[in-house]
Amino acid sequence: MRPGRCSDGNCTTMVKEFVLLGLSQTREIQLCLFFLFLFIDSLILPVNILIILTIWTNLRLRAPMFFFLGNLAFLDLCYCSVTPPKMLADLYSRRKAISYWGCMAQIFFLHWLGAAEFLLLISMAFDRYVAICHPLRYGNVVSRGVCWSLIVTVWLLGLMHSLIQFIPIIRLPFCGPNRLDNFFCDINQIIKLACTDTYALEFVMFFNSGLATLMCFILLLLSYGALLAKVRASSTKGKSKTASTCVTHIIIVFIMFAPAIYMYCRPFQDFPLDKVVAIFHTVVFPLMNPMIYTLRNNEIKLAIRKMVTKNKIWSRE
Repeated sequence: MRPGRCSDGNCTTMVKEFVLLGLSQTREIQLCLFFLFLFIDSLILPVNILIILTIWTNLRLRAPMFFFLGNLAFLDLCYCSVTPPKMLADLYSRRKAISYWGCMAQIFFLHWLGAAEFLLLISMAFDRYVAICHPLRYGNVVSRGVCWSLIVTVWLLGLMHSLIQFIPIIRLPFCGPNRLDNFFCDINQIIKLACTDTYALEFVMFFNSGLATLMCFILLLLSYGALLAKVRASSTKGKSKTASTCVTHIIIVFIMFAPAIYMYCRPFQDFPLDKVVAIFHTVVFPLMNPMIYTLRNNEIKLAIRKMVTKNKIWSRE
């Protein structure tokens, strides 16, 4: 596309689509990556759906921790429906382009669902705090109504976070060039294509995405560190199980926050590892989160086994 000209924010030619350069320019590598990610999705997606169904249908998994885990799995499935389908289609096809509004939609939903997921992890940390520090009041404090209120708040705050970025971005003039050296649209590359000064907007994005993510990460680490110290100092039964749950949460916090901090807590410039980190952040890690919880939780593993066994018996009959 030929670049247009902008004067005081008015463009003679507006960008109608963006060209995604993708993960590789070599056709053979593209096809290999297509089948690799298709294989990963075909394995992990059904497992996450099975986790959600198990938690939803099993009466023994009614504790708030499992309620939040089911919502985490649902959020991850929604999050992974934003970029992977388009990435797989682009890896298989020769023309890799996304419409202007398709690009904006990716940015909107990525940051809405991503922020909601981070806030959900904070809710899960609150759940563990009450369970460990105030066990006698746990049932009253973290009731079913409180859990639903936290989930609604998580979705609303995530939406607010996304709108703070989405509304200014759609008002930017884009008159060319329109090439993105990535496999999806994100704010750090889109902003650089705008035909106007974006310094102030980049500053807002850094605070809204980068600094907010870093502060949440530090808060969660300090919280779980204090909880682990309290668990190790106590002499109550089930201490090892509680510590294992906290360690699992810490693993998820590192998996979710480390790539986001790398992507947003820095100047809006290209770095060599950008695409690799983006792959893990948008495709691999979100699908693995509930599986990590499951592998470290005997109650869910037992419930899944019973559910699978019951379905096998019904199918034979």
